[in-house]
Amino acid sequence: MIIEFLSKFEGINELLFGWFDNIIESLTIADWAKDAICDSVHLIPFLFIIFVFIEIFENYFSNKIKNISGYSKKVGPLIGAVLAGLPQCGFSVIATPLYINKVITRGTIIAIYVSTSDEALPILMSNPEKYPIILPLLGLKILLGIIAGYLVDLIFPNTKSDNESTCIEEDDEVGCCSHHVHASHRKRELLIHPLKHTLNIFVMILVISLGLNYCFDSFGNDLLNKILLNNSIFQPILASIIGLIPNCAVSVLLTMLYMSGILTFASVIAGLSSGAGLGLIVLLKRNPDIKDSMKIIGILLSVSIIAGLLLSFCKVFG
Repeated sequence: MIIEFLSKFEGINELLFGWFDNIIESLTIADWAKDAICDSVHLIPFLFIIFVFIEIFENYFSNKIKNISGYSKKVGPLIGAVLAGLPQCGFSVIATPLYINKVITRGTIIAIYVSTSDEALPILMSNPEKYPIILPLLGLKILLGIIAGYLVDLIFPNTKSDNESTCIEEDDEVGCCSHHVHASHRKRELLIHPLKHTLNIFVMILVISLGLNYCFDSFGNDLLNKILLNNSIFQPILASIIGLIPNCAVSVLLTMLYMSGILTFASVIAGLSSGAGLGLIVLLKRNPDIKDSMKIIGILLSVSIIAGLLLSFCKVFG
């Protein structure tokens, strides 16, 4: 429904910014800068509409993540991966304290981290040409999260007894744009947070677009292809390492590099799978067991690299 609406909205969007394009075209700046500015501004209405829908979904499903401890441990990775498949990093932020307090298993938190796509979905949905890739990308990440979650629980089971009660502190975790991720707070931000988030992501897209367009104009594709190891088996490994950086700008960068043809589908899957967003910051900040946090990050990186390499060998979507 959202995709169909956005497709119809594209024509209206062109009419809205015709005057703006004329102003930018009249400026005495490089063509690559004009293109970056116009393309980025055109995304603002798309992003805002998408983020409003996402805010509604996240507002509802955040309680599902908090109540995941009520599910059997046998379905924890399945439920976690499916719920985290919805965009944004809020779910990983909510779920991380649950893992730290041993309410959910190590496999479940890995499933959530792998499955979450942060800003990739909004960026793809704002580009109609990329609609066909959205379901395969999300589907593969959810499937990868489920498989990885169950394997991790099998190989690295939690050491704490399942019967041991745990007292969870009701901390008010902060997500992107400094907004509160708990539903009781976010209901008041149903429009405010999407607006702030739209402006934040717009700035990221503009900066990244300016950088990419400058590189393309000055050096062609060769420089970025060499730096990001294009046509190399090592690109998914590099993308996985980049994805670990706990900032939503990284998912924006990875997605835009994929849309520009610099990253392969296998590499963007690898990078987005290791990108657990702000959840990793919460893990490193709040988990008193440093070795356990490093183990989680190591598992996450390994799963992402293996997935990227396997997809590269299979030549999935190029």
